[in-house]
Amino acid sequence: MHLPVGSAQDLGESPLWPTLAVLMAAGLYATLPGRFIVGSGAGAFGALRWIVPALTIVLIVPLALTVPRSQRFLRAAEAQVARVKVSRRLASTAVIALITAANGISIILLVHLLVNGAHTQANLLLKAGIHLWITNVLVFALWFWQLDGGGPLARRLRPAYAPDFLFPQQLLDEPELRWQPTFIDYLYVAFTNATAFSPTDAMPLTKWAKVLMMVQSAASLLLAIMVVARAVNILH
Repeated sequence: MHLPVGSAQDLGESPLWPTLAVLMAAGLYATLPGRFIVGSGAGAFGALRWIVPALTIVLIVPLALTVPRSQRFLRAAEAQVARVKVSRRLASTAVIALITAANGISIILLVHLLVNGAHTQANLLLKAGIHLWITNVLVFALWFWQLDGGGPLARRLRPAYAPDFLFPQQLLDEPELRWQPTFIDYLYVAFTNATAFSPTDAMPLTKWAKVLMMVQSAASLLLAIMVVARAVNILH
């Protein structure tokens, strides 16, 4: 479903939390230590870490413009989005994909330099590891929230949707409650998956959900082994 706009009433939750998650992830990427590793390849990172947040702001503008304040504004936003042929869902996915790719490249570059014996400073290395780990949690929470059951609007408009994640509340035999997960629920799933390296309460049901959880766990484990262990070793 490509619905260009959605109010808090349509979503069943405030759009503030996912928006803050996007901005926080971009901010964490921008404030990564520019020279957390002294070695070849670190110089190009200085420019890239500002380009990615700037592109994020550019892509998130259509999302801000499509938050309805009234029925009149709603119709105007829908017409504007239709003219430029950009849907809210497409813009949201582009923002999340951009931050995910940037964070993944940073993790790979960091691990590559560590494996090749680059000299490091423990305090900057720990700061970079924390930034990358938090960003990892935020971007996968956004992916889970955006893709489960077709997205937040689809989940709201189609209560009988086929879920990609099964939450314990959905097993309750009380259909009149019509419980539906919100962004905070997906943030909890991403956090526990990054710390326990496995699902806790919400179980992935589809292949894409399992693959995403596997990728997130692998990235979190890689950061824990390569970054934290190396930093602790330097401190000792």
